[in-house]
Amino acid sequence: MTRIDFYIIEQGSETATETFICRLTEKAWSQNNDVYIHTLDEHHAAKYDELLWTFAEESFVPHHLIQNENTLAHSKNILIGHSASKETPASCHDVLINLDHDTPSFFSQFERVAEIIANDEMSRSKGRERYQFYRDRGYALETHKMSL
Repeated sequence: MTRIDFYIIEQGSETATETFICRLTEKAWSQNNDVYIHTLDEHHAAKYDELLWTFAEESFVPHHLIQNENTLAHSKNILIGHSASKETPASCHDVLINLDHDTPSFFSQFERVAEIIANDEMSRSKGRERYQFYRDRGYALETHKMSL
């Protein structure tokens, strides 16, 4: 069964939260996991595409934006997509980092889901809904409170 981790950002700027997400991605990748980052939309996906190249000078985090079926078929390690995309990860990945407000319909094909709850009311409200969704279906939930 999929393990769900909620990372609740209690203190920290938007930039600190973005850096945390990049470091979490890097850590999952360094442990030889395939990672899919699910963002809100095309703009949000492009933002994380850029951030993963630039968040730390000493880091190299190879990744691809999902643009078509070809990207999915020939990419390993880290993919970035969004809810408006017609493409979703076809193969089972190890880690899903969900940056969307909703629960992706394909979440259960992953071994782990990382739900990031930013320090704003919309994120917290939507995070509570996702927590209840998973809990009501019997998923193992872990909560990590973060001060960045």
